[in-house]
Amino acid sequence: MHDETDPSDSSTPNPAPLARLEARLEALESRIAYQEHWLETLDGAVADKERRLDQLERLSQLMQARLREQHRAFQEQEGGDYSPEDEVPPHY
Repeated sequence: MHDETDPSDSSTPNPAPLARLEARLEALESRIAYQEHWLETLDGAVADKERRLDQLERLSQLMQARLREQHRAFQEQEGGDYSPEDEVPPHY
C-alpha cells in the first residue's frame, strides 16, 4: 500500500486561491466603503436642496401675498374697477 494523498483531498488550503479571495474581499470592502461615503455625501446634498426648496417656497408664498396686497391697494386707489383692457394705449 502506498499512502500518497491527492492534493485536492488535502485539508490545507492552497495559498494561491486563498490570496485571490482575500484580494477580492479587500477590493469589495473598499468599493463598499467608497459607495457608503458617496451615499452620505449625496444624502447631505439632497437634505441641503430640500431646505433650500422649502425656503424658496416660503419666499414664493410671501411674494404672492405681497403682490395680491399691492393689486388690491392699487384697485382701491383707482376706484376698484380698473382692468388692463380699459387702459388706452400710449399712441392714442
